[in-house]
Amino acid sequence: MRILLGVGGGIAAYKAAQLARALMERGAAVETVMTRSAREFIQPLTFASLTGNKVITDLFASGSSDQDTLSSAIEHIRAARDNELLLVAPCTADLLAKFAHGLADDFLSTTYLAFTGKVVLAPAMNVNMWNHPAVQANLATLRQRAGHIIVDPDAGYLACGMTGPGRLADPKHIADVAVQALRRREDLTGETVLISAGPTQEPLDPVRFISNRSSGKMGYALADAARARGARVILVSGPVHLPPPAGVEMVRVRTAVEMRDAIIGRLPESTIIIKSAAVADYHVANVPAQKVKKTAAKVSIDLDPTPDILAECGRIKGDRILIGFAAETQNMMQEARRKMEVKNCDMVVGNLVSQEGIGFESDNNAVTLILRSGEVEKIAEAPKREIADRILDQITKLRLAAAVHE
Repeated sequence: MRILLGVGGGIAAYKAAQLARALMERGAAVETVMTRSAREFIQPLTFASLTGNKVITDLFASGSSDQDTLSSAIEHIRAARDNELLLVAPCTADLLAKFAHGLADDFLSTTYLAFTGKVVLAPAMNVNMWNHPAVQANLATLRQRAGHIIVDPDAGYLACGMTGPGRLADPKHIADVAVQALRRREDLTGETVLISAGPTQEPLDPVRFISNRSSGKMGYALADAARARGARVILVSGPVHLPPPAGVEMVRVRTAVEMRDAIIGRLPESTIIIKSAAVADYHVANVPAQKVKKTAAKVSIDLDPTPDILAECGRIKGDRILIGFAAETQNMMQEARRKMEVKNCDMVVGNLVSQEGIGFESDNNAVTLILRSGEVEKIAEAPKREIADRILDQITKLRLAAAVHE
């Protein structure tokens, strides 16, 4: 494993030395890049001594021969090419902004633009800076960027004397995330992952419909994560306001019937099916051709059940892996286990959407994975992109277990 460690300027820069050691203990070769501000907090010699590699501090060589200057001018391309993962810790507000908007005025930001592998960013800053809308907007941009993992800071007492989120995450945890990101790379190569995401809209008349609060963010995060791990991904999406993940085959639908037809139609070419869409349970079978006018009288609507797509997939899945979702407001574990048995799922991802700040419409989630084996894994609140990788970790284990029993 070859990791390029970028060190930003902040009091947490001293922890980057601990991080370098933790990475090496996990078998990684570490090359370090320090910003000018970082060198105000810790000396390059520290990292050179720990890693046994030279530390890059400037984009251009100073006081060297013309040949040395030419070599330094393309050093960022060499560093981007020779390393498998870029890890930036501490990642300051300034670096987040540069990365989010493609600005490149030093070695680290220039290398970032040239880097094509996975990127792990571990921010650290004052709590007010962390909470600022500009910083959060930059984080949102980076979270959605393919191959990027954000290790959120811890909350606690900060060097500035304030208390709250902003303290660099534990170096050992950051090292674990980085190593896991590398080990996950392309472990889904050869798989075709069929994912449903978002809500459906069931027309009541030409201008009104029944729907729900699903934003599609969880399904889109799963699609992005599966593609990053080498899978061919087919994403069947209901109406959402999200950009399509890069490299994913998009199938856009509106109603439950359209989603059912798209899923069943693409099922033969899939090896893994992840049903994360929040499909409406009922629809109007005979939609009026014209808008229904409002009157003073009460109106009753006859609703018929929509197709049970998950159950149909369970009946015809064969040796495919089938993952269902159970978004509940109560009795989540019971419903997840019932769904797994009745609909022949290999795993059900359960979450309580009644909890504030997670689930529907949120960038974060907290889920419980219930497996047919009886194993249960609880995943604490985290960004949905991180949750997606944890779900895929279990899916790869299911695939390996199935291969052993063949």
